[in-house]
Amino acid sequence: MTTPLQDQAPSPTELDLAVDGMTCASCVARVERKLGRLPGVTAEVNLALEQAHVVLAEPTTEQDLLDAVASAGYTARVLARPGGGATAVPHANHDPDGHPDVDAEHALSGHGHHPGHTGDADTSAPTADRGAVLRRRLVVASILTVPVVVLSMIPATQFPGWQWVVAALATPVVTWASWPFHTAAFRAARHGSSTMDTLVSLGVIAASLWSLWALLLGGAGEIGMRMQPTLIPRLGEDAGMGHSLPELYFEVAAVVVTFLLAGRYAEHRARRSSGDALRSLLELGAKEAALVTIDDSGRRTERRVPAADLAVGDLFAVRPGEKVATDGEVVEGVSAVDASLLTGEPVPVDVAFGDAVSGATINTSGALLVRATRVGTDTALAQIARLVSRAQTGKAPVQRLADRISAVFVPIVMVIAVATLGVWLAIGASGGLTTGEVQAAFTAAVAVLIIACPCALGLATPTALLVGTGRGARLGILIKGPEVLETTRRVDVAVLDKTGTITAGRMSVTEVVASGTSREEVLTVAGAVEGLSEHPIARAVTDAAAAAGRPLPVVTNFVSAAGFGVSARVVRDGGAARVVVGRPSWVGEQASVPAEVADAVARLEATGATTVVLAVERGSGLVAVGVVALADELKPTSRDAVAQLRALGITPVLLTGDQEATARTVAAQVGIDRVIAGVLPEGKVAEVERLQREGHVVAMVGDGVNDAAALAQADLGLAMGTGTDVAIEASDLTLVRGDLVSAPTAIALSRRTLRVIKQNLFWAFAYNVAAIPLAALGLLNPMIAGAAMAASSVIVVTNSLRLRNAP
Repeated sequence: MTTPLQDQAPSPTELDLAVDGMTCASCVARVERKLGRLPGVTAEVNLALEQAHVVLAEPTTEQDLLDAVASAGYTARVLARPGGGATAVPHANHDPDGHPDVDAEHALSGHGHHPGHTGDADTSAPTADRGAVLRRRLVVASILTVPVVVLSMIPATQFPGWQWVVAALATPVVTWASWPFHTAAFRAARHGSSTMDTLVSLGVIAASLWSLWALLLGGAGEIGMRMQPTLIPRLGEDAGMGHSLPELYFEVAAVVVTFLLAGRYAEHRARRSSGDALRSLLELGAKEAALVTIDDSGRRTERRVPAADLAVGDLFAVRPGEKVATDGEVVEGVSAVDASLLTGEPVPVDVAFGDAVSGATINTSGALLVRATRVGTDTALAQIARLVSRAQTGKAPVQRLADRISAVFVPIVMVIAVATLGVWLAIGASGGLTTGEVQAAFTAAVAVLIIACPCALGLATPTALLVGTGRGARLGILIKGPEVLETTRRVDVAVLDKTGTITAGRMSVTEVVASGTSREEVLTVAGAVEGLSEHPIARAVTDAAAAAGRPLPVVTNFVSAAGFGVSARVVRDGGAARVVVGRPSWVGEQASVPAEVADAVARLEATGATTVVLAVERGSGLVAVGVVALADELKPTSRDAVAQLRALGITPVLLTGDQEATARTVAAQVGIDRVIAGVLPEGKVAEVERLQREGHVVAMVGDGVNDAAALAQADLGLAMGTGTDVAIEASDLTLVRGDLVSAPTAIALSRRTLRVIKQNLFWAFAYNVAAIPLAALGLLNPMIAGAAMAASSVIVVTNSLRLRNAP
């Protein structure tokens, strides 16, 4: 008995289904329609991920959902269940031998798997095994098609019995190699629909069956027969045989299959990594944890355990350089934690007793003892994973241009072919049908189907995409798929992350203020003392001092006050003096601070800079003598990049987790007017959604895990190649060089690629519109129709090659 899902979790419930067998936008529409007919069910289906995100407002069983998908002609299984961890990314299971469980691997990659699935039924699915199936079929079809075309189109090569060789070579192509097209067409027909696969399958079947009839029963199998390509079908004679022979169209069917497989394989390669963002997120977390147990006598023991085994309340140790195993609270120790993974802010966060830390962040200095407060799917990292998954699945399915055309074109062509056959037979019947008239009728109908086979339509997108992405790769831009191109045309707002995108993502000294001494002396002494500290800010000060070229003095009696600063004795010219370097408030508790120094701190911090104060021993006490300001430095091309975005008609917006003052300073430097600061990953997604609700088409440029969900939610996601893998995988475009100026270049290249695709589709469609009437009137031999079809493909490819010099 199936239990209603609402008995397991409060209403409304959300869950994800993996759906197998979808090949085009009409498939998506059918699945959504079938699921939507269930009471209280709302579904969004993503073709690239092969997932359906289902919202249940009323009690509904899992089986009802699976049956609804099955009624549309597809298979499905539940990826995430209510109460079982609200994430569509379960951990991979292993068999007793340690090998990953196949189902878990499919779930992890975001793609479904079900018993009996062979990978043959869907040539569009992005999973790796189906890519191998496509590649194998394409290789075999290509090898067999070349001699078929040569023998059929060049009479000089037609030796006695050539037609039987052609039939033998073409048969595997029109059956085994094209089987995915036939099964997809049958599935669509069974549910009263048609796709581009329908026309491919009909054309291939019609050409093959006619050729087999001509070969076996029509006399074309006679040894010594030759076939001459002609523009207008001949009914009275054939190449020296002295009587009418029907034409063979094996080469047409083989060429159609081979070209379409090539286009489908190219498209598959652009889509196969759709689910890698979620896998990358999981891999960011710590794999092991140092579990600490304390017995009644207070003695501690420590042992290494898998991080997934931690429970709420467990104590675990985090040493310098290690990742925090899970979300928790510091119960012992002080340190600086690099939380840029989640917050995007480059300055490490100082933590001590009672402070919260997040899993996957990095402990940079002191040792910590942490009590786990959230584990598994409740952690901040898992929440970001859910955001990425939800944003990707929730994207409106982008229908491919070729599918949109074929949705109308395919039924029309089928009607024209049937009408052509009927009209020719009716005309012949008025005077008594002869064999020649019947052949003429079938020849014209077959010519309509062959000339209409959408080879050029199928190549229009992938060839332009391949050339465009190749050019993009040379420019340091990776375009992930044809869906991306449509979005670039409409983008009017670009949301830019700050750290690692506009700025370099590392702290550097921007200004030194001195009081009663020189700026060089302030930097030299501060750099010498900070050189013994592990804190990232200290390292930036030391690097700046070393770059200045002055010798650093000897430092003794070094003491670190974690989270506040350091103190030491500096030995110089035979004497030694106590020195303190650290936070202004901490230094102010120990030293007198001149007004000049206090004013400098206030001025610099107002711009968003991080300040470090240097105090030295003078007489009986410490006196503050200088301020070192640090900030995340701008990338040199950021200002030009913003200007280029504006030139493309795109409004830039700065969106960052950093503080308001810092964000506004950076925005002013690069020419951005609108600033949204202090937002966490959830806030970034919310801001992108708000802009979308306002009617904007939003591009997001970022580099970190904290940007991943926003990159997925945005209409167009652009990830800096110097960023994290999860950000790159969640994006639509990757800027390999990590240079913001690549963003407007990428958008310009994408827009031009889309323009070429539209030109390709126009010419492919115009070719069909012009040629179909000729075929229907009997003025076009199907063999010449096949050659013309190949010529249209050459035009499409040639036009696409113009992108080699883009943008």
